[in-house]
Amino acid sequence: MDLLAVLDEAVTALKAPLGVTDRSQGWTDELRREIQEEISISRSVLRRHGPGMVRYIRPRLDEWMESEGLEPGRLQHLVSDVQRRLLDAHSSA
Repeated sequence: MDLLAVLDEAVTALKAPLGVTDRSQGWTDELRREIQEEISISRSVLRRHGPGMVRYIRPRLDEWMESEGLEPGRLQHLVSDVQRRLLDAHSSA
């Protein structure tokens, strides 16, 4: 799956209302919106300016989620995958 497709999937998942399980893992509506916006910005940059811009995107989503004390789960895994793929693309650029 290409990077933009992964970002699209993450934005879609993060726009959906949180479930009981998500909330029990530490997610709040505000945190969900903030991380969704951060991923949306990266996605927009790549769409507008091309894949070469990936070298300028420095995601810190893992640090953010750790500082919020999120437990492993569906959204945490999804956001971690986004970060990993952005970093992989950055090191390949």
